[in-house]
Amino acid sequence: MNSFIDHSLQVTRRHFFGRAGIGAAALASIMDEAAGAADGIPLPAKAKRVIYLFQSGAPSQLDLFEHKPGLTPRFGADLPDSIRQGQRLTGMTAGQDRFPIAPSRFKFAQHGKSGAWLSELLPHTARVADDLCFIKSMHTEAINHDPAITFFQTGAQLAGRPSIGSWLSYGLGSENHDLPAFVALLSNGTGNPMDQPLYDRLWGSGFLPTKHQGVKFRSQGDPVLFLSNPPGMDAGARRRMLDDLAKLNQMEFAEVNDPEINTRIAQYELAYRMQTSVPDLTDVSNEPASTFDLYGPDSSTPGTFAANCLLARRMAERGVRFIQLFHRGWDQHTKLPKQIQGQCRDTDQPSAALVADLKQRGLLHDTLVVWGGEFGRTVYCQGRLTPDDYGRDHHPRCFTIWMAGGGIKGGITHGETDDFSYNITQDPVGVHDLHATILHCLGIDHTKLTFKFQGRHYRLTDVFGKVVKPVLA
Repeated sequence: MNSFIDHSLQVTRRHFFGRAGIGAAALASIMDEAAGAADGIPLPAKAKRVIYLFQSGAPSQLDLFEHKPGLTPRFGADLPDSIRQGQRLTGMTAGQDRFPIAPSRFKFAQHGKSGAWLSELLPHTARVADDLCFIKSMHTEAINHDPAITFFQTGAQLAGRPSIGSWLSYGLGSENHDLPAFVALLSNGTGNPMDQPLYDRLWGSGFLPTKHQGVKFRSQGDPVLFLSNPPGMDAGARRRMLDDLAKLNQMEFAEVNDPEINTRIAQYELAYRMQTSVPDLTDVSNEPASTFDLYGPDSSTPGTFAANCLLARRMAERGVRFIQLFHRGWDQHTKLPKQIQGQCRDTDQPSAALVADLKQRGLLHDTLVVWGGEFGRTVYCQGRLTPDDYGRDHHPRCFTIWMAGGGIKGGITHGETDDFSYNITQDPVGVHDLHATILHCLGIDHTKLTFKFQGRHYRLTDVFGKVVKPVLA
C-alpha cells in the first residue's frame, strides 16, 4: 500500500457517502463523529440490522414449503423429459438410469390469515406465518455446495469477495462501538452431523479493509479467541500495553501510510472494549424461564441453533449490524425423511421464537430476518426409492426462503413453481435480487455501494440485481 492508493480509497469512500444515500446517522457511525451529513436524498431505511439464519446444505422445499398434491399419484414414475428439459445434473445422479418422482411423505396444511402452506415438520413456523414472506421462486447459478454458499454470502461463486456482512459494516458501520458490526455463529445439525464444512472466508472481508470482517463467536471457552488477558496481566497493564502499541503503530502509519495499520489499532481497541461487552452479551443467566421456554429446550445449551438464536436477539438489542447464523446438516442425499426431522427439531421452534421475540420487544419492524439455504432439492429420488425413504439431489432451479421484519411485507407468498417444483413459472428471484432487496431495506442503493479494487469498482450485486418490490412493506 502507499499514500496514492490510500488517497484513492478515501476518494472512493467519500464518493459512496455522497451518492449512496445512507443518511446522517450511518455516516456519523462510520466516521466516528458526533454528527454528519450525506449529500443527496437518502433512501427510506426500514431496517437497521439483519439476522440471517443460513441453513447450510440446502433444505428440501418439497418437504417443507411446496405443497404439491399432484405428485402423490405419480409416485415412482419417471420425471417427464418435458419438465427436466435436459437441464444440468450433479455427478451424483447424472448416471442414474431413471429419475423416479418422490412425493413428500409429510402432510401439509394452510396456516394463518394468509393461508400459507407449511409442512407438519414446521408447527412453530406455522404460528408466525402471517409475519413471514415466503419467496418460492429463488434460483441460483451454482449446483454444488461450496460455490453456492459462497455465492449467497459474497455475490460471487469464487472465493475472495467480501461477504454481505462485511459490505454492511463498510457501508453502515456499527450502532455499538463495544461490539463488532458483524458476528458469525455456527451450529451443527442433528440431521446430518457430517454435513459440508464451513470456512471462515464465508464471513471474511475480501478486499475491503479487514476491520469489516465478521467475528466468529465460539460456544466453548472464550466466545472470541484471545479476548481474555494473558496470565499475569491485569486490566491496567493491558491498557498500558495497548497505549504503547498504538503509539508504535501510529509511527509506522506515518511512515508507510498503510490503512491496515489503523485497522489494527482500531481492532485492538475493540478487543479491549469487548472484554467487558462480550461476557455481558453471552451471559444469559438473567433471561427469564419464559424465554428459554419460547426458544425451546436446546436454548440453554451453548452452541446449538436455539442458543444462537437467543444470542442473535441479544445482539440485535445491542446494535450489532449483521448477525449470521450458520446451521449445518441439510444435505440429505439419502434418508431424507429421517434426517430432515432432526433438522426441523433443531431449527423450527427457535426460528419462529426469534421472530416472535423480536416482535414482542418492538424490534422486528427494524430488524430484517432471512431464513434459507444455498439451493433446493430435486423432486426425483437419488438412490433407492421406497414409500418411506428417499433422498434428493441438489436443485438450483427453484427453492424457497422466507423473510420477515424490517421493510418486508408479512403474510404473503411471492413466486410460483410448476407442479413438480422443478421450474419457476412466475416471478423468479435470483441471488443478486435478494441482495439488492436486503440492501434496499437498509436504505442502500445496491448500485452505489462500491469499492475500487485493482482498477474496478466492485459491489455486492456485481453488475446484476433488481429490488424485489412486491415483497416490500
